[in-house]
Amino acid sequence: MPRWAIYTIFAVIILLFLVCIIWVFVKYCCKSKKKRKNKPDHQINLQGVTGSTTTSLVQPGSDDANYGSAKNRGRLLYSLEYKAQELTVGIKQAAALPAMDLGGTSDPYVKVYITPNKSKTFETKVYRKTLNPVFNEHFTFEIDKAELNESTVVMKVFDFDRFSKHDVIGELRLQLGTIDWNHVIEEWKNLSEPSKSEDIILGEICFSLRYVPTTSKLTVVILEAKNLKSMDLGGSSDPYVKVQLALDKKKWKRKKTSVKKCTQNPYFNESFTFVVSFEQIQRLQLVISVWDHDKFTRNDAIGKIFLGCDATGNQQRHWADMLSNPRKPVAQWHNLFSSEQVDSILELKHSVRIPFINKNF
Repeated sequence: MPRWAIYTIFAVIILLFLVCIIWVFVKYCCKSKKKRKNKPDHQINLQGVTGSTTTSLVQPGSDDANYGSAKNRGRLLYSLEYKAQELTVGIKQAAALPAMDLGGTSDPYVKVYITPNKSKTFETKVYRKTLNPVFNEHFTFEIDKAELNESTVVMKVFDFDRFSKHDVIGELRLQLGTIDWNHVIEEWKNLSEPSKSEDIILGEICFSLRYVPTTSKLTVVILEAKNLKSMDLGGSSDPYVKVQLALDKKKWKRKKTSVKKCTQNPYFNESFTFVVSFEQIQRLQLVISVWDHDKFTRNDAIGKIFLGCDATGNQQRHWADMLSNPRKPVAQWHNLFSSEQVDSILELKHSVRIPFINKNF
């Protein structure tokens, strides 16, 4: 047999061996959640960011979160107190939470809201790499006695992940009409399987933020969106994204992406740069809204979120990471709010008007 034929056979055998190894590796990775072992644990510096770091108004629901199926979901210590038409919900601590990461830990946080009037959702801080977090945070809802008796408080525990859907670990649902309010309630309860009946899927959007203080430039890169709500009769949408800056609750600057036809998972990768001084960035709100384009009728808003000085929850973390890492792009996925909810929170006024300098015309 010629020498070249022997070399060829030997090369084919090595190639087949490498293909088998790659196939086994890919198959294993598809079955498990990506490890976060090597992911840096960013320390968020909130200097220069106003607003609460413990009470966080966030999107209702966690629309596309993964719902875990583990039987042991852990326990939650909570407290309830009602007086003067105010319900105070205390999230004390959790224990024996299941490990949601391959490293054997979780990054838990808790969302608290009241149904059926789900106008506010609060969120605790995220505690990294622990199965027994101590929160000690309190959230207050204004609610009259008649509405209280018809309402349910929901405490839902999540595992945080910056680059993928947040896993739902478990939840507690308490009917408020059955509680004796003559004293403060404080007790441990086992977490149960979360309900998906309240989910309203608006979609998710991924974008990066970068701020350079020395040049006063804020760069927003709209990367992509996925699972957007269908707005057209054909079961799709023609989405585009508006990027708006508001200064002191007043509309200031805005730009928008191109329109992507007939898709609920558009890819944009479009960059926008704004000149914003360091003094202004302390008073800024960044509003990201996804719209469905229509040639013959009014464009419809699919969903919105906002970040900035008044942002809370995941939006606050993203904004704070940008400020604490100048000149470095920080990307993150966000679930979308309803447009009505964001507008009611921001209550933006008309555009900032720059007065004319006196001139002789």
